[in-house]
Amino acid sequence: MAEVVFVLALIVIFLSQAPDWLIRPWTFVSGGVIASLAASSYPVPPHLGEPAHSYCGQGPKSTMSDIIVVQDLVKNYGDFCAVNHISFTVPEATIFGFLGPNGAGKTTTIKMLTTVLNPTSGTIRVNGHDPVRQQKEVRRSFGIVFQDASLDDELTGYENMDLHGGLYGVPRRERAKRSQMLLELVGLWDRRNDFVKQYSGGMKRRLEVARALLHQPRILFLDEPTIGLDPQTRNHIWTHIQTLSKQHDVTVFFTTHYMEEADRVASDVAVIDQGKIVARGAPAALKEQTRSATLEDAFIALTGHGIRDEEASSADRMRRMARVWGRRR
Repeated sequence: MAEVVFVLALIVIFLSQAPDWLIRPWTFVSGGVIASLAASSYPVPPHLGEPAHSYCGQGPKSTMSDIIVVQDLVKNYGDFCAVNHISFTVPEATIFGFLGPNGAGKTTTIKMLTTVLNPTSGTIRVNGHDPVRQQKEVRRSFGIVFQDASLDDELTGYENMDLHGGLYGVPRRERAKRSQMLLELVGLWDRRNDFVKQYSGGMKRRLEVARALLHQPRILFLDEPTIGLDPQTRNHIWTHIQTLSKQHDVTVFFTTHYMEEADRVASDVAVIDQGKIVARGAPAALKEQTRSATLEDAFIALTGHGIRDEEASSADRMRRMARVWGRRR
């Protein structure tokens, strides 16, 4: 009994000192934030475990013109080579499309760029920092929108923004100002006090983009940000992304299976297939290289007509693990 009282006392002390985004602590735990962050392999924000003043603004700037530099990058899973000696660079303040069929190595590459996976060999520099040895500096430099949703449906749109800013150590007044500015830019300020579970799929995607930019990163990673959305919503989201990139000089690194999107918004693209970069250049250059009328035709010419297996989602991986553990019991 004494132990229970002691634990309850610690909880009360913690909640009495908690920031405002924990004003409803039960929704933070039960609403799915922890589960969705774990399922998405979300990198731990650099603020956690550091003094509050250690990061309260824009990530450190690189002095070089290429904000992402990848050289001879390899990722093996046992005998399987998921990423096979790839090299590419991404200039600052550009919109870069990283294209490839299912299972080509796109998500694996993004995970290595964002400190989730360590490479087998090769070198990476993100905003001048090494994702293996300088993880905190790299995490301060980027925001990310995962293919799988990572919002808390039991919080309002504004509370999701406030939670993210609190995790990254953005001071309360500053994150309030940035939240309003970003929510206005993506057309959600009037819906800021609505619970996210009441949002449409497009509204949730716009909120995730705004949230990813709250801590003023230099780079925004988007892993299939418009998957499953109708053409009007996809066009609306890309319009907002282009506006945010121009206004804040943010480099956008995205993957998509919608080739018309990449053709319209990307200044440069790289095509990866079976773990290797098979083409690199502006969309117009790839169309000219393959004598194709559209980027989709060029993509098929470069990667072939074969149908590929889809990469498993986080939920798929969790279901597989549950089946494996069930058989072992």
